[in-house]
Amino acid sequence: MYSSPSTSDSANVPERAELAPTAVARLQKGEGFMSLRPVVKAAVVASLCWRGPALGAQQPASPPSGRTSARAVTLTYLGAAGWEITDGTTVILLDPYLSRIPLVANGSSLGRAESADRRPVDTNTIVVSDTAAADAHVRRADFILLHHSHVDHILDVPYIARKTGATVIGHESATNVMRGAGLPGSRLITVRGGEDYVFGDLSIKVIPSVHSPLFQKHYYDGRTIPPTVKPPYKISDFAEGGSLAFLIRLGGHQILTFGSMNYIEREIDGLRPDIVLVGAGASRLEIYEYTSRLMRALGNPPVVLPTHWDNYFVPFTAPQDTSVARLQSFVREVHAASPQTRVIIPKYFIPITIPALKK
Repeated sequence: MYSSPSTSDSANVPERAELAPTAVARLQKGEGFMSLRPVVKAAVVASLCWRGPALGAQQPASPPSGRTSARAVTLTYLGAAGWEITDGTTVILLDPYLSRIPLVANGSSLGRAESADRRPVDTNTIVVSDTAAADAHVRRADFILLHHSHVDHILDVPYIARKTGATVIGHESATNVMRGAGLPGSRLITVRGGEDYVFGDLSIKVIPSVHSPLFQKHYYDGRTIPPTVKPPYKISDFAEGGSLAFLIRLGGHQILTFGSMNYIEREIDGLRPDIVLVGAGASRLEIYEYTSRLMRALGNPPVVLPTHWDNYFVPFTAPQDTSVARLQSFVREVHAASPQTRVIIPKYFIPITIPALKK
């Protein structure tokens, strides 16, 4: 029978056990495992279970942990679901859409919003990124996170990613758009939800989510954008491709981000972010107890920033008074559910600095 190594033998086996050359030779010659001394048996088992670097590989002195010392973070609203988040070192963009193409749904058709251009609009209409707007408002980025792949989330990303050299993280449709635009695979990370990745002092948890309930809950888009889609893009080239949320851990903060007006409660229940970007558009009213359930699931977060609430079919210079007035009901919902939560209504391109968390 196989006998376990004695306590003293086990204590002499290092955490990363190495086999002596003579023992390796005996095994290669077919000599039985049972004939080895107990301490060597333990070394064999430890070697088989080891999943570290290959022998001779250089090991990092201290592997990245995703944990950082407490620092302030700054969040800047780019309109629609777009944001810039930075701790002064790392810059993350969320759904950066600056083109603000003047298209609006009129029932089942598309029209041009507040524009002198009255040409007909249909699914074959070409949409082009406003690179001047992107240049004016995006100077650098290390990562671009995409919640989904509708035109108002992804249109400008190929240009911005190429300009900044950022790594793009999104689902298959998102990275297919990037591939079709010529971005190298080395700068694309395809996710589906459930991943929790570390990038030095930054870590990102990818969370499965669902899209806003558009068209009185009749919205559904199960398509995946193929990698054959290339610019110039037609409106019909874009699809949701699935929705994601992200938990960003940066500078000691935990920032939970949503790209539309919906979520999967079980996927976020128990998270304790100190900053939450919450979809606050009117379609949230189609969701049962949208705001109160969200606040409860997240343990009443200290800071909420509404997102995707503005009229992004008009220029940045156009008044947003109507959208801001509609947003007040969301602010009241948050305060009713979580009186201690601070709601900050962002203004375009005005940085919001959240101080370092106290230990």
